[in-house]
Amino acid sequence: MELTDTHRRALDDILRWRRDVRHFKPDPVDEAVLERLRRRMDLAPSVGNARPWRIVQVETARIRAQIIENFEACNAKAARLYDGETQSKYRALKLAGLREAPVHLAVFTELDVSEGHGLGRQTMPETLAYSTVMAIHTLWLAARAEGIGIGWVSILDPVAVAAALETPPNWSLTAYLCLGHPARETDTPLLHELGWQSNTRTNWRIV
Repeated sequence: MELTDTHRRALDDILRWRRDVRHFKPDPVDEAVLERLRRRMDLAPSVGNARPWRIVQVETARIRAQIIENFEACNAKAARLYDGETQSKYRALKLAGLREAPVHLAVFTELDVSEGHGLGRQTMPETLAYSTVMAIHTLWLAARAEGIGIGWVSILDPVAVAAALETPPNWSLTAYLCLGHPARETDTPLLHELGWQSNTRTNWRIV
């Protein structure tokens, strides 16, 4: 298949408008959209074609309440690491859309997955988790193309999340994602807008 300027412009738009969403509309995400996202996530690359990601869609109100409690406890602890004005700015940040997002996905990495027969990860076993992150990024771009936003909630105790979901001991939490229709559209990172961290640094070196 020959990709054209139209494809490249569309990809640029998706990358620019892919934002970490914290504010969601309450509207449900159509099951057909979720199915398309599942299929596109399966197209992600992985070390040795191991495909180690394991997804748990969290719909039970009791478990969601446990996740929210987990986040709030961890967030309060994190806030205490800052002082003065920085702490005030931190507390003012909205760092999760757990209460509003209609879809919650807990994304785990199976650490001893048999698929791939260990290919490519003998010296760097962490590439299993990297593969899961690649799948998350693939999901993120595919969701943006569907008009769906994703928020990555990283302020959680992963052991408590695994316990709440009763996952196997060889599954390691890589991400907890909130999905839904964004309450507003912007191509600027929220933390940039709020003055926490600008988006200007260049991370590319030539040696």
